[in-house]
Amino acid sequence: MSEEIERTYKVPLGKVLIVPKNKRAPKAVRILRLFAKKHMHSDEVKLDPALNEIMWKRGIRTPPRKVTVKMVKDKDGVVTVTPAE
Repeated sequence: MSEEIERTYKVPLGKVLIVPKNKRAPKAVRILRLFAKKHMHSDEVKLDPALNEIMWKRGIRTPPRKVTVKMVKDKDGVVTVTPAE
């Protein structure tokens, strides 16, 4: 792979409501990582600190229901996930 791949996705996080209230934000982060691995075909995913701030903004109990992100896969296969603007 000699170039970067850049895509924008709206990631649904509604499944976090299944888990107990005090585990929702960590579950949302795990769902986001799995989504990035599946759609960008890579095993290494890095989340931007600004995106982590968005996920934890309302606390552990009420993460966002969906989030729009930009995923960039570099030539080494590392996916960087940042909030879309």
